[in-house]
Amino acid sequence: MINILVTGASGQLGKTLNDVKLEYPKLDFVFLDSKQLDITDNLSIEKAFTLANFDFCINCAAYTNVEQSEKTPENAFKVNAEGVKNLALACKENNTTLIHISTDYVFDGKKSEPYTIEDTPNPINEYGKSKLAGEKYIQEILDRYYIIRTSWLYSKIHGKNFYKTILEKAKKGDLIKVTDRQIGCPTDTINLSKFILGLIINHSSKFGMFHYTDNKPLTWYGFAKSIISYNKMDSSKLLVLDRNYRTFANRPKNSILN
Repeated sequence: MINILVTGASGQLGKTLNDVKLEYPKLDFVFLDSKQLDITDNLSIEKAFTLANFDFCINCAAYTNVEQSEKTPENAFKVNAEGVKNLALACKENNTTLIHISTDYVFDGKKSEPYTIEDTPNPINEYGKSKLAGEKYIQEILDRYYIIRTSWLYSKIHGKNFYKTILEKAKKGDLIKVTDRQIGCPTDTINLSKFILGLIINHSSKFGMFHYTDNKPLTWYGFAKSIISYNKMDSSKLLVLDRNYRTFANRPKNSILN
């Protein structure tokens, strides 16, 4: 059996990994949420690593509130940078391969083509900066790791996300205003989960950086329209958000990952 520790188990990706685990009988999982394993607390990490000799650690723990990260960046860096550093050090000490989930927001969005793993990151908000800092810690500390950048992650079942929010508003018949000024690739947590577990099962890929998305570029408006259409609902109340509207945090206009 291959022993796997999953951090951040109460999030949408952690819960999805728990959903699909029965399809992988050769993998044995320990799922721990932030109350059971706080990656900002070294004692908590040490305790978690005594539960088994883990071959892999899938880090789903993250601070993901982009707007709040801009207002209180120290909270984002505590989890996404320092917490990841703590986890990387524990993986090194315990001979565990770390699989870390990162983001398209490490890029500035100024490129006209999709971003490759060779492109130089240049985040334009504090959330992206904190995630990039976490990536750098892993690369400095570990030789055996997979960093997987993904984008616009959603689950149809778990958590609070764009997909579920749009569906809920459409069911209520609410007016929905969504920007068409950003483009990226929405990614279902089921597909990302199977990609991650495929890396573990096959173990044929070289360690390092990966980009994974569902590879269908859409604007947020286009994604909202596809959600409503897929669920056979009325899209007449879906409108493009005023182009003068600004969020507190800057966001990349193009974050398509190749």
